[in-house]
Amino acid sequence: MTTEQQLRDKLRKITALFEGAATAGERQAAALAMERLQKTLSAVEGPQRFPETRFSLADQWQRRLFTALCRRHGLDPYRIKGQRHTTVMVRAPLSFVENTLWPEYLELQAALHDYLNEATEWIIREEVFGDAGEAAERKG
Repeated sequence: MTTEQQLRDKLRKITALFEGAATAGERQAAALAMERLQKTLSAVEGPQRFPETRFSLADQWQRRLFTALCRRHGLDPYRIKGQRHTTVMVRAPLSFVENTLWPEYLELQAALHDYLNEATEWIIREEVFGDAGEAAERKG
C-alpha cells in the first residue's frame, strides 16, 4: 500500500521532471503521471481514508506506551466519549497495524514489563522485606 507521504514525494519528483523536461513528449508523460498521482492522493486524503482499529490495553502503563508509540509513527490515538479508559482507537492501514505497530508494541511492552518487574522486586527486597517471593500454597 502506498502511503500519503510516498505519494507526495513521487508527486514532487514528477513535478521536478516536468519542469526540467526537454521535449514535449517528456512533458506530456510527466503531466499524465502527475495527474494519476493527484487522483490517487485525492483518494487517500478522503475523510475515511483508513479503517478504525480498537485496542484494549490492560493498564495505564500499556496504554501510555501504546499511545506514545502511535504518536511516534505519526498516528493520532483517541478514545470515543463513553469508552472505557482502557480503550485506544487508531486510524491506520491494517497492514501497518499488523506488520509494524502491533509487533513493535508487543516487543516494547515485554521489555517494559521486565523492567518494571525487576524494579518492583528490588524495591520490595530493599525497602519492605528481603523475601519478595509468592505466598506458599497449602492444602485447603
